[in-house]
Amino acid sequence: MHSPARHRLMLTILGVTFAFLYIPISVLVALSFNEGGLPTAWTGFSTKWYGALLSNSDILRAAGNTLKVALVSTLLATILGTALAIGVEIRRRKGRFLETIIFAPMIIPDIVLAIALLSFFSLLNSWLQAALGLRFSMGLHTIVMAHVVFNLAFVCAVVRARLKSFDWSIVEASSDLGAPAHITYLRVVLPVLAPAIIAGALLAFTLSVDEFIIAFFTAGAGRASITLPMQIWAMIRFGVTPEINALATLVLAVSVTALALAQRFNRGVPGA
Repeated sequence: MHSPARHRLMLTILGVTFAFLYIPISVLVALSFNEGGLPTAWTGFSTKWYGALLSNSDILRAAGNTLKVALVSTLLATILGTALAIGVEIRRRKGRFLETIIFAPMIIPDIVLAIALLSFFSLLNSWLQAALGLRFSMGLHTIVMAHVVFNLAFVCAVVRARLKSFDWSIVEASSDLGAPAHITYLRVVLPVLAPAIIAGALLAFTLSVDEFIIAFFTAGAGRASITLPMQIWAMIRFGVTPEINALATLVLAVSVTALALAQRFNRGVPGA
């Protein structure tokens, strides 16, 4: 096959792939501005469905829960993931088994991880009741814990990519100049890792906002711990409406923005 023909074939395959991926998303975004109540028949341009979201108390409550879970889990996952990445990199010759199990949450299917976390929380509740007479109920706090477990590996992977090219001689120089270990890490290591840490945090935030299966299994009973993806699932069971399209478009915009910022900060990270 000649080079021009191969080039056209690759462009065709690429175009079909992108069309398959993004045409449904484009249709969803377009229908979110549909004036009529039918989800598939275009009757005119309108932004009223975005205004309707602001008057829906269930959606606002779910959005608030999602924001709380995403912010807290991102903060904890970023702190723990960064510390874990530094620790594994320092022990890179002795911690290969540890390095392997760290990234297990990235490989394990979400449904398996969700069932495992649900079983753990149930077992913890049984143990606390038997030993101390305390009840461990599930809610937003268990979703946060589950998302930390899920996101920690992603933050660690992004930070470790930056550590691959990190010049450890500056740490030795800082120590030789008499700086304590904590000062060295705060003023030498962390500033160098800052772009990767921010990128990892933005990635964790995006994953937490979009995550459904683990949150569904670890939320417990009641509406107080319903997140936005869970609310969308509850609404879509009765049919797709322009209001759901508008809500999905806003979630998509938040996710794309966070991923774009993560890519921007991650641009200078080798191997990312």
